[in-house]
Amino acid sequence: MNGWLIAATVDCAALAPCLYRCAVGAAEERLAALTLAGTVLVALFLLLAQGLDRPSYTDLALVLATLAPAGTLVFTRLLAGEPHQDHARPSEPSGPSGPPRPSGPSRPSRPEEG
Repeated sequence: MNGWLIAATVDCAALAPCLYRCAVGAAEERLAALTLAGTVLVALFLLLAQGLDRPSYTDLALVLATLAPAGTLVFTRLLAGEPHQDHARPSEPSGPSGPPRPSGPSRPSRPEEG
């Protein structure tokens, strides 16, 4: 066993909390844990490539480093929660009709004389 494999073992231990958080917690915490797990796995594959003298693991790490951020973007899009448009029914007006009122402090209708 060499130093690269010892470092890979320590890296595997760092992966355990990420995997736990991927399974338990709020959706935002799961997404952050998944992103961190991707980064830890890239480092793990690079350490294993050096420790086992397998260059193919380096290729795997590079592919994972390329695809992990894309996966994060997909899950972020799912978490955004865009409202579902039901095309079967026409949309009903949700407020009073008429022009929208300006938002902000109301101004007096005429200047005060003083």
